[in-house]
Amino acid sequence: WYIVVILVFTAFILFIIKTNKKYILHAVILFAVVATMYYVLIAFMSVVPAIILTLALAALLYKFPEWYVIDVTGILVGAGASAIFGISFEVIPTIIFLILLTVYDIISVYKTKHMIALAEGVMELHVPILFVVPKRKDYSFVKQDFSAKKDDGEEEERGAFFMGLGDAVMPTILVVSANVFLPVAYPDLPLMFGSVVLPAFLAAVGTLIGYAVLMVVVMGGKPQAGLPFLNTGAILGYVAGCLIAGIPVIPAMPVV
Repeated sequence: WYIVVILVFTAFILFIIKTNKKYILHAVILFAVVATMYYVLIAFMSVVPAIILTLALAALLYKFPEWYVIDVTGILVGAGASAIFGISFEVIPTIIFLILLTVYDIISVYKTKHMIALAEGVMELHVPILFVVPKRKDYSFVKQDFSAKKDDGEEEERGAFFMGLGDAVMPTILVVSANVFLPVAYPDLPLMFGSVVLPAFLAAVGTLIGYAVLMVVVMGGKPQAGLPFLNTGAILGYVAGCLIAGIPVIPAMPVV
């Protein structure tokens, strides 16, 4: 069902972009961002400060959506989304979910290319559903003209790399899921840093390695599907962690 929801929402975004009603999409995304930021902040503070900080970030995001504002709010939103899905999916459903999304990402970027059209349409809204990595220190996301063309009709080189927020969230779901459900199935599993099981830690490391490889490939200048690199890294890291920890890759179901 989650795949169906993703497909439906993708179709909705593409429809909004093609009908030039981006203000609707802008409002929907901002509402989702504000709600998720509040969800994250309420875990660390009381209600009133969480509301105040959420509204302050929302106002800053609306009035001054510079790349560092986008990235900071993106981290908060990504953390909240990863936590929500991670505590909802057990490990094996999560891995299956990541594999399906990886296949979808490959098709949507390299075959149908509708994900590229979606990304280009959403970037103009300056909302935190992507991460911005500037190529130079004086880069301004607000001043970036995404429709600018060279004299020969080709797009001008952009001053930053862009990665969809979902590319960061999806592999992190496996990290959260492994850290939540594996200790239930294997109570004696040793913890790293006092709270992280080895498979979850190596899933995070694998994600970072996948990201490093992705950045090398992106240097070629062409849009790349991120999930094949990131999800693969996370899954391989998880598998390696299970093997090193001496537990099955497919965790046992806890006895209730």
